[in-house]
Amino acid sequence: MISLSGNSANCIRLQQQSFPLTLIGSAAAIAEVEGLTMDPRSYESAKFEVSEPLQKVVAHAAPAASAAVASFGGILFPPGLEAQPFDHANEPDCFIDLNLDQVIAAVVAKRDEKTLRSIFYSPFRNEDIVRYRQAVFSDLERTDVFALFPVFCEAMRSVRANLGYAEQISHRSHKHTVFLRAVRLYCQGVTSLLRDLQSVAPQSSGLRNLLGYLNFYSESAAFRKLAGEADQLHEILSNLSYDMLFRGDQVTVRRYASEPDYTVTVLERFAKFRETEATVPAPRKTMDGFSLNHIEQAILEFVSRLFPVEFRRLDEFVGNHREFIDETIARFDREIGFYVAYLDFIDPLKHAGLPFCHPEVSVSSKNTLVEGSFDLALAAKLMQEKNVIVCNDLQLSGQERLLVVSGPNQGGKTTFARMFGQLHFLAGLGCPVPGKAARLFLPDRIFTHFEREEDITNLRGKLEDELVRLHASCEAMTSDSVIVLNEIFNSTSLHDQIFLSTRILERILATGAIGVCVTFIDALSTLNDKTVSMVSTVDPEDSARRTFKIIREPANGLAYALSLAQKHGVAYEQLRRRVRP
Repeated sequence: MISLSGNSANCIRLQQQSFPLTLIGSAAAIAEVEGLTMDPRSYESAKFEVSEPLQKVVAHAAPAASAAVASFGGILFPPGLEAQPFDHANEPDCFIDLNLDQVIAAVVAKRDEKTLRSIFYSPFRNEDIVRYRQAVFSDLERTDVFALFPVFCEAMRSVRANLGYAEQISHRSHKHTVFLRAVRLYCQGVTSLLRDLQSVAPQSSGLRNLLGYLNFYSESAAFRKLAGEADQLHEILSNLSYDMLFRGDQVTVRRYASEPDYTVTVLERFAKFRETEATVPAPRKTMDGFSLNHIEQAILEFVSRLFPVEFRRLDEFVGNHREFIDETIARFDREIGFYVAYLDFIDPLKHAGLPFCHPEVSVSSKNTLVEGSFDLALAAKLMQEKNVIVCNDLQLSGQERLLVVSGPNQGGKTTFARMFGQLHFLAGLGCPVPGKAARLFLPDRIFTHFEREEDITNLRGKLEDELVRLHASCEAMTSDSVIVLNEIFNSTSLHDQIFLSTRILERILATGAIGVCVTFIDALSTLNDKTVSMVSTVDPEDSARRTFKIIREPANGLAYALSLAQKHGVAYEQLRRRVRP
């Protein structure tokens, strides 16, 4: 609160009752304290005693003194598997072909992209990791549980923002007050998360272990000392009182001398001029809530000289707690964003009625079953355009390894193939996948082969380039891989295409890998007992209308030709009726 005192026309004293200072001063003013003056024209270049630059706050963990602490190393990995690497800087090779680049770009938009991308680029062929994450996702699908974590993430973002801002401040008192604010935000964020998490009783081992760690950490001597000292310092600084005396272009800062408060008197005198219907504008706030201009910084420095004992305690506090963020808390803050970002992305799709599920996963069984699934990237786009999204099923059982999809062009075959690849990649991340129910194999790698434009820099023709890329995939593929092929060898003759496609599929089937192949060559669907024929369908009443449903049935290119002939009145029976005498 700022109150007016004094009755001199050329001397107005502003009594500042609270700290920190938010004075709006004149750029031409001269700040003086206890007879010491400084001209602001030279102030910006003045040298102040400034503490050493704050080091980047690096987390350090509290000592592990309980089973709860020892069992929580992060929210992405179960105990004992925390050392798994997920520092992939580049997106996987399959991303563009499967349109997963579009999905992840939308998921991480306006978030910590560098950290989140490395997590989304790193699927795992480990059932324990996947099920650990699935359980956390199940907890977070409860509205009351999910609501806790965006609030915590925002608190930690504010902590990092204040620490980053403090690094840029050259004046010691201002730097240290911003640092104090970051500490209090951190302590409040941890305490609030603990309280709120206790109230919702999470079921997953990941969140239960987090709750145990928060209990231990919040009761530790280090945290209690940090939070207690921060609150005590804030209380001390908030109760500092001082005066600012404005005389012409001079400002004097001095201790508050219990001058009378003229606020009530001034308001009473001007009450008759008040417009009762006028709306008082809200005070403008700075973007970070704690910025000071150079005049305000100067006055704050002078205030610190008026109260050296209090500000010396602040300096000592900063020196003793430069690295105050706990390593495990910092890691959790980075990792929980993975869950929050993905659930935020799929939430509109779920509200639109599209199903998501937690698939059964296996690293040994290749029996695959998916009900009511869809292409996630296409669904996000179609939902914005308010178009219908068609869901499909698929199954591989026994010795079956390869889905061979044929049918008319523009019938959803490529979309189906992308869906197959997306399902296996998302399952390896532990994410909910599109579909009512799913049982999926966890692959060591996903290979894709889609048509590419010719690259003039490699001096290879289109056919040669396809052969080179497919050869590399076949050499790297194992029995635990997944492959997605989309209309290979379209650049050559039909005879050569059948020959080359047959040889490639035989090589893939010999490895034991599972996958899907989109083609218009019906014979590929009957190579052996490891292939399964699936066909894109058309409306029986209108052969030009695609249903985008892919069903399990023998390939029959003649069926589509017959529907076209019937549509145009040139089927055999139609022609006979027309020429019958």
